[in-house]
Amino acid sequence: QVQLVESGGGLVEAGGSARLTCSVSGDIFRFRNMVWYRQTPGNQRELVASITTGEKTVYGDSIQGRFIISRNNAKKTVSLQMNNLKPEDTGIYYCNGEFLWGGSTSGQGTQVTVSS
Repeated sequence: QVQLVESGGGLVEAGGSARLTCSVSGDIFRFRNMVWYRQTPGNQRELVASITTGEKTVYGDSIQGRFIISRNNAKKTVSLQMNNLKPEDTGIYYCNGEFLWGGSTSGQGTQVTVSS
């Protein structure tokens, strides 16, 4: 059974940085795409960034070059480096894996709080 576990959230001051990590148990190559979403207070789920097995990346419009998604297949991790954080980045960040054959699975999420 494949599981995704997020880590690295916490309280950060505005303008600061944080790094989130998604650890994959099982074969990371079961996923054609790994995605970071976030659930912000009062808003719907929002795409943050995604990366394919071929390392093609996509970023949400609100990220504006501040975040970098990467993957380490040997360590079976997907990371999200977040720089110049803003209070509006506050939310629960979820790692989601899209299976090769369709469907997806997510982790439990990690809270990121950016103080102004």
